[in-house]
Amino acid sequence: MQVQDDKVYDDINVTPMLDLAYVLLIIFIIMTTASVQGIKINLPKASNAPSLAKPQTKAVTITEDGRMFLDAYPVSMAELEQQLRSLKAVNPSLPVVIKGDAKVQYEKVMAVLDLMGKLEITQLGLVTQRIVN
Repeated sequence: MQVQDDKVYDDINVTPMLDLAYVLLIIFIIMTTASVQGIKINLPKASNAPSLAKPQTKAVTITEDGRMFLDAYPVSMAELEQQLRSLKAVNPSLPVVIKGDAKVQYEKVMAVLDLMGKLEITQLGLVTQRIVN
């Protein structure tokens, strides 16, 4: 017994399309509510005066002949310790960078690093020069 099915299907099953539309709608609703969370407030505007919250980095430079400078001022090891101690009293998170000449004795740089450890200066950087090939 053979069934002859010559009728034409002219309707489309839209159930899968509706399922997709509902899933996209739910995702859109969840993403929209997740991005809107929080309280909106108007923050106060700061003046143009320099802020005390921004730390000012100090640079310790050691030249080829072993002389030391704090920023651009020549200092001895005792003066460096005294000035850094007073600066750290004002700003406990005082950042310091050390610029040592390539030809300076390693002992000079180690003495400055020991001083930083003694003063408990934790934000410390060593300045290097990038090699360009």
